[in-house]
Amino acid sequence: MPRSASAAGRTGASDVSLTVLPTPLGDLRLAATADALVYCGFQPLAEVRARLARTGLREAGQDGQDGGGARRAVLDEACAQLDAYLTGRLRSFGLPLDLCLATPFSRETVSSLEAFVPYGSTATYGALARALDRPRAARAVGTALGANPLCVVLPCHRIVGSTGTLTGYAGGVDAKKYLLALEAGGHQRVGG
Repeated sequence: MPRSASAAGRTGASDVSLTVLPTPLGDLRLAATADALVYCGFQPLAEVRARLARTGLREAGQDGQDGGGARRAVLDEACAQLDAYLTGRLRSFGLPLDLCLATPFSRETVSSLEAFVPYGSTATYGALARALDRPRAARAVGTALGANPLCVVLPCHRIVGSTGTLTGYAGGVDAKKYLLALEAGGHQRVGG
């Protein structure tokens, strides 16, 4: 189970390093501090940088002082685990995570995902809302999942519409299909 660090105690600006990981789903952008992965998603780099800046995080050179090696180590481990996951060799991530890019409700929602909906299964937005003790908040849950700063790692792709339909995903519905097929033991080409 990934360990999550709270963003509540963060003060001042922190340096992050960024990388792009080519995957069968398309390019994943990753950002890490010296302590944890803070972003894994599909947004263009300019949008990722803007999102980071809004929370006081700033991009630093990957080989710079003040934790450049530690940031690189977090990114390297994240890339290795994502590669293992996307090739069916890993079912659960063991990365240090920091949800500083998430709102409090989004943080609560995405933090519950791995325990609520295990590898290879799905649940509905409504069921997740009920599990969060907010039975009428299915739409809010959908919005929170749409803002998940740690896609794939925190498995929002496992949440489906009330009829089992594959609705919205940051990487697109084809990426969601791919991830669900992978977890079900099948292999599917993105777009196919």
